[in-house]
Order: sequence, then C-alpha cells, then structure tokens
Amino acid sequence: MKTLNTLTLAALVALSSAAFAHGDEEHAKPRKFDATKVEATDFGQEGDPKKVTRTIKVDMADSMRFTPGDLTVKRGETVKFVVHNGGQVLHEMVLGTKKAIAEHAELMKKFPEMEHADANMAHVKPGKSGEIVWQFTKAGEFQFACLQPGHFEAGMVGKLTVK
Repeated sequence: MKTLNTLTLAALVALSSAAFAHGDEEHAKPRKFDATKVEATDFGQEGDPKKVTRTIKVDMADSMRFTPGDLTVKRGETVKFVVHNGGQVLHEMVLGTKKAIAEHAELMKKFPEMEHADANMAHVKPGKSGEIVWQFTKAGEFQFACLQPGHFEAGMVGKLTVK
C-alpha cells in the first residue's frame, strides 16, 4: 500500500509540473466556450458567454479580501464575473462548494506551484482583470476563494448564495 501511495504522489508531482500550476506566469489563452466539454458540478457548470444574464464585478486586494465578499445569484442564471486584481501580487477567484474549496486549498499547500485553468477560476496578475462565466444550476450556499499560498488561510474567501 505504501508503494501505491508513493506512486500516486509521484504521479501528482509529475502532473503538477506539466499540466497544473498557479504560478504568476502568463496563463494560457482565454477560455473558449465549447458546449461539448461542459461538465456539471455540485455548484453549477461553465456558462455559455452568449447566455450571460448578468455581470458582477469583483475586486481582489492584497488585504486578502474580495469586494464584494458576499454574492447572491438566482438558480439558472448565467453570470459573468469580471474579476479585477487591484493588488501587487497574483490573486485568483475560484468558485466551488465549501468542501471543494477546502480540499483544493489543502492541495495547494502541498503543491504550491500547481497550475490549471478550469472554467470555475480566474488567475489575475496585479492591475489586470479576468473573467469567469458560470451557470448556477443548483440552489445552495457556496464559496469563492483565492487559493494562492497563504491567501485562503488569511481569509480571502467569500460567500456565494444561489436562490
């Protein structure tokens, strides 16, 4: 069993250097929506930019806070989040369930250089803006957070209510 765990960890490390990362380098081109690749999650799914019903602006700061820090959307709504980084360091906005955010934060502690560009997240360099287009298919209370090393632990997390 120890060998299996070691192999699993080795595979994760290999993947983290090749396919995943959160570093402050330029990330891949902006996401291009492809309806055939949309995956449903416990907190919704990637939204079609042509079906956006509302745009919400969110600011991120080096005080480790989002403004606003509490958002409410309607079930079924497709929202475009325009996320601006007014700070001096890399920040990100990641949407998810409380459990998924906590698990992702723990993974980031183990692999701080992990890089990935999922539909539910935007990595934003200082002074720049990014976007997330998300369709909220399920009602409930969810979160958005910055999972850069130390940011989540410093309280960079917001509440997202889907009614």
